[in-house]
Amino acid sequence: MNRFLDSLRQAMDALFDHKLRTALSVLGITIGIAAVMAVSTISKGGNHVIYSELATFGLNSVWVYRDRHSENHGRTQRTGSGIVTRDFLSLQQQNRELGVRHMTPIVYPPGRWQASQARRSSDAQVLGVGRDYPAIVNDKLSSGRLFTSLDIEERRPVALLAPTIVERVLDASQEAAGQSVRINGRRFMVIGVLGEKSRDFLSSIGSAGGQNANDRVIIPYTTLQAMTGSKDIGNLQLEVDRFDEAAAVAERVKQRLVQRHPDGFKYNSETMASYIVTTNRILGGVAVIGIVAASISLLVGGMGIMNMMGTSVLERTREIGVRKAIGATERDILLQFLLEAGLISITGGVLGLLIGGLASVALAVVTGFPVMPSLVSIVGALVMSILVGVLSGYLPARRAAKMKPVDALNTQ
Repeated sequence: MNRFLDSLRQAMDALFDHKLRTALSVLGITIGIAAVMAVSTISKGGNHVIYSELATFGLNSVWVYRDRHSENHGRTQRTGSGIVTRDFLSLQQQNRELGVRHMTPIVYPPGRWQASQARRSSDAQVLGVGRDYPAIVNDKLSSGRLFTSLDIEERRPVALLAPTIVERVLDASQEAAGQSVRINGRRFMVIGVLGEKSRDFLSSIGSAGGQNANDRVIIPYTTLQAMTGSKDIGNLQLEVDRFDEAAAVAERVKQRLVQRHPDGFKYNSETMASYIVTTNRILGGVAVIGIVAASISLLVGGMGIMNMMGTSVLERTREIGVRKAIGATERDILLQFLLEAGLISITGGVLGLLIGGLASVALAVVTGFPVMPSLVSIVGALVMSILVGVLSGYLPARRAAKMKPVDALNTQ
């Protein structure tokens, strides 16, 4: 331990003797670690935002609907959505067999309807849904209650409103739940207000399907069917038990629908799993490219340490010869030079983490992504800086350790 402490003290003295050179080597490591830290932190924050917004559609969701594009266009097309209420009720009874946790019909009105109260009105995205819909799409209530089985069965005129509709239409001086609102001219009672959902990032890249989750009006699908005079269902949205079985469940549901309509309709499906796989591939590729680009800075910093240590060995050749002549071993010389490289890399790593953290905060302000540093990334960056420093300093240190005292002392 005494020999180690003595070597450490000599390493620190050697670094302080060449402050400018040491500072430049530290700077190279600092920039590299800061870049790696900032890229990994902002990437994680971006992933969080994207997956949070995907969760507003239901991460385990499957959509099944009539496929009009694959049908024979030479024949007269059958009218209708290809899915009716009795299809949904039949499939709902087979949930366990199909591998479905929840299932809801979604009924769309013709065109965009209005929600109004007194002189206030707003265009709204009206959806007719089943009782399981809020659970599938992770809807939370800010007040009121959700639909009950009786609301669905008795076709009650009750509605859940999203925040934007509440703000534009309802009387702000009263509690929203319990007020009445007219939807396409028919009076409904508001039984609950949905929590706000963000799809800003997906909308900015054109991936939200044109849906603003905050201007929805949700009513029982049976009520909407009664208003339109049709038993058609636009699509079925399912929540599967297991993420990796989404495609298989979709195929089973489509087969059951074909069996129920063997004389014409064909069906298509989409799974959130397929979107998530694509998202993972894109985000993973972007993160790798960013970290590789940032690591180039770290590599340059490592080369700076190697250059500095090589120069230091040349300048201190006679010192090495003297030390070895009075009993210093190869291990002592190797340890001192490795400690010098290690001190540079540790100092640069710690400064890099601090600067990288500040850079992450600045990027978060610009991008709107949350700052989400992880202990793994912090420890990984610090370990990486130490490895770069030690590996960069090893060759010069080994060359110094292998010098013969006579050769070193004879150096001019």
